[in-house]
Amino acid sequence: MSGNRVSRQKPCHHCRSRAASAPSGTATIHYEKFWLYRHCSSVQQRDRQAQKAGQLFSGLLAMNVVFLGSAFISSMIFNHVAITLADVWILLSILKVLCLCWITYYLLGTSRQPHAVLYRDSHAGPVWIRGSVLLFGSFSILLNVFQIGYSVILIQCKSRVEIVFPSIDIVFICTQAFFLWHHSKDCIQVQHNLTRCGLMLTIATNLLLWLLAVTNDTIHMEIESQLREVEQRFAGKALTTSCTCPNTTICKVFQKGYILIYPFNTEYCLVCCSVLYVMWKNVGRRISHHVAPVKPGFKLRGVVFGPLLGTVAVIIGICVFMMYQIQATGSAPNRQVFVMYYSYYIVLLPLMSAVAVVGTIIHALEKKELDTVKNPTRSLDAVLLMGAALGQIGMSYFSIVAIVATDPKDLLNSLILSYSVLLIFQNITQNVFIIDGLHRQPLAAGTAAGGAERAGQHSSDAPDERRVSMLELGQELRKASLSYIHSYSHLGWKRRALREISFFLVLCNIILWVMPTFGAHPVFENGLEKSFYGYSTWFAIVNFGLPLAVFYRMHSVGGLLEVYITA
Repeated sequence: MSGNRVSRQKPCHHCRSRAASAPSGTATIHYEKFWLYRHCSSVQQRDRQAQKAGQLFSGLLAMNVVFLGSAFISSMIFNHVAITLADVWILLSILKVLCLCWITYYLLGTSRQPHAVLYRDSHAGPVWIRGSVLLFGSFSILLNVFQIGYSVILIQCKSRVEIVFPSIDIVFICTQAFFLWHHSKDCIQVQHNLTRCGLMLTIATNLLLWLLAVTNDTIHMEIESQLREVEQRFAGKALTTSCTCPNTTICKVFQKGYILIYPFNTEYCLVCCSVLYVMWKNVGRRISHHVAPVKPGFKLRGVVFGPLLGTVAVIIGICVFMMYQIQATGSAPNRQVFVMYYSYYIVLLPLMSAVAVVGTIIHALEKKELDTVKNPTRSLDAVLLMGAALGQIGMSYFSIVAIVATDPKDLLNSLILSYSVLLIFQNITQNVFIIDGLHRQPLAAGTAAGGAERAGQHSSDAPDERRVSMLELGQELRKASLSYIHSYSHLGWKRRALREISFFLVLCNIILWVMPTFGAHPVFENGLEKSFYGYSTWFAIVNFGLPLAVFYRMHSVGGLLEVYITA
């Protein structure tokens, strides 16, 4: 475990209030120790080697847990007689209890030790990603409530594990969300190895929960079998099962609610893994107070065309999505609804690709220096963008092969082919634009606010005591409008273009996230790839690629907001 050695340095301005009790001008550095490197000559070298060893052993712990859980889940899929879903739930419940014990110990013990959190990473755990944890966590809790209610109604043919497992999951989600909201920025300086192992165990548990959510379609298959049973009843055939949802409103609500909210659970697991990984990288990290410049806050100022065009794209996308949901959920989906859906994408994707290319060119023309400071959050953002894009790109290539090998001249097939090619190009161009923007240093606060200060000079010189009259109110409104227009005109054309592009892409990625998240899955419902590859193969491809595609859109929104702020 970690050892202590006292050294003196200037206190960091990120230190918590409990570190203020230390003597003025001093702070305690807890250098790491590891028995393999106890003979190192210098303390700093021993600290670096111990940090690498701690990361290695905690990574090996997570790898073994993931392999064990993957073996259980794979055995459930291929040999569901020997290993059942209940066995997988029992294993995951044990892992959740272990994670809960460690999180509780961290909250009540580790983080409360003197000089435990001397530094906080300003880049880690931004508001948007912590808000995503709360949002997806809330939906995941509701999902478990629906599952518990559904199992209670069918208690005569359901196992008790199907009630206990979601109950433990609710406690786990609440505790983990609280932990990530309050401690995602921590750079813990004590109990390094224990903290690394706890974080890696929690990451492995979330990965296994994501893998189970991707592969487990038990309730979906139950609902389909019940629909077939209803058809058999109308046909006068004998019933084959006794576990049937009663013809009550509440049972139907539990079924439909479970299917509708199900994708949010996969997103919650992926978001938690990304936040926990940054915390793991920050264990033992010491940040100099002058390394990270203060970023300007988010202000909707200096942008006009980006929000306007983005809002138009969102409104049209919502209309297309609603029409698709109404028609495609019928017993016989209309061919026209697929043509409408893919046509919307074929119009929007080239526009997104074009503005991303323009934004990358503007980045190349800028004179801003690259930010070369080591930043685990930024490195993870780039890795997640590239990795999550592989889900959508992979499905697109499978679609291209299926279409080219069958009938590419058909209208719907040609639309799907164009959609797949454009989607690959859009993902690549957007990734280049976001990653290049994340590595640019933000403008100085004085430069960024120069135009706004000049625009608001007249309003700041106004007297504090104003007479309330309709004339003065009109003058104030006119002055505010002129101030916005003046600040927009004072922005440099490069900064203005980058802000317009970033905001437009934010809104476009939001609508492209909403549509597949809430049930628009034409890649599985159009029947082309399903008939070419077979039901089981294409179902596995979609279940693996679609959650990554949804996560990519959500993560792109956060990256684009960072680019917008630094512009």
